[in-house]
Amino acid sequence: MRALFVTLPEKSHLFCMTPVAWALRVAGHDVRVASSPQLTDAITGTGLTAVPVGLAPNMHDGMAHNRESQESEFTDWNNPDDAGQTWDSILLRYKMCVGYGFVGYNQPMMSDLIKFSRYWRPDLVVWDALAYAAPLAAHAVGAAHVRSMCWADVWGAMRRSFLRLRAEAPADRHEDPMADWLGEHAGGFSEDMVTGQATIDSLPASLGADAGLRRIPVRFVPYNGPAVVADWLREPPTRPRICLTLGTSNFERFGGDYVSISDLLGALADLDVEVVAALVPDQRASLRSVPSNVRVVQSVALNTLLPTCSAVIHHGGFGTYSTALVCGVPQLIVTTTISDHVFRARSLTRAGAGLYLMADQLTAAGLRDRVARLLSEPLFLANALRLRDNSLAHPTPHDIVPTLQDLVAEHRQ
Repeated sequence: MRALFVTLPEKSHLFCMTPVAWALRVAGHDVRVASSPQLTDAITGTGLTAVPVGLAPNMHDGMAHNRESQESEFTDWNNPDDAGQTWDSILLRYKMCVGYGFVGYNQPMMSDLIKFSRYWRPDLVVWDALAYAAPLAAHAVGAAHVRSMCWADVWGAMRRSFLRLRAEAPADRHEDPMADWLGEHAGGFSEDMVTGQATIDSLPASLGADAGLRRIPVRFVPYNGPAVVADWLREPPTRPRICLTLGTSNFERFGGDYVSISDLLGALADLDVEVVAALVPDQRASLRSVPSNVRVVQSVALNTLLPTCSAVIHHGGFGTYSTALVCGVPQLIVTTTISDHVFRARSLTRAGAGLYLMADQLTAAGLRDRVARLLSEPLFLANALRLRDNSLAHPTPHDIVPTLQDLVAEHRQ
């Protein structure tokens, strides 16, 4: 069969989809990956075939000039089942997100993607859960289509809350910004344009968001591009090793991190630990000084580093979070309210496998206290190992290929 993967032009989203794309490819299926032109090199770097569509959206420039948007109520999707939501508040959230986010990412590639789909005729479309141009392309050619999560499914859970509150609202107020937008471009609307016909989800159910949708569990397989095992990783550490990483997304999207790496390293300087700071060049250049217990590295693959670590400190990104899960490493998340970061941080804390701090509440004492707890309280490691076992019990990307084939066959009936 022909499988078309569609992602927003975000490397982190692409990398989460890559193992399933390769599983289909190895099973003999024809696979293409479509996105905006600026992601072409990243796609071809995975060894997959790229389909550049449309024009490059100008989203990142807008985000960098509006850094406060990362902590806006409209980018905060951490409480999708909040009973305190009202119809007015959730309707405004959708109006704002459609008007300023979803349209901005999707509109530049929508026409080209549909045109390519009509030419190539995919049997299956696998889409990044915010790449809403993809289900329109699938509907245009009658393809089966599934979402691929690189979040907890707060998007599906919020949609369920939206539909519940909409049904309770007066009949003359049954607005639906998603249906209006997508239906206009598809010549009609169906709910699977928002939530897919199924959802590929790597999170253990205890950490995810229950959206009440058809779910295809899959094991998270870490992938971040070309990787090399550094020579210093080939021997066990002589004291507890802590990984510190703030990822690349804040630099790529918002013009910089929301906490000071120098402050984080300074807070850990008097602990008897080895801190491995995995930084990008801009982050490294911003360092005021490097404490004696810190090793600064670049281009290290987290799946080669984290198995040697006793804890990881990070910004809440899904790739880091999930790599730590499958490596069984306790986590300290220092984050903002964007997307589902706090939702996943709370879930991990409830599971006893980590702790979290909001970036605007970070103090040196608070950081040291939480790191000391992760290292000294055995239950954090025990629970992290339990979640690791739960994660590794999921079907592999290879194992879900027959499920995806069955979905295509089911859709054809």
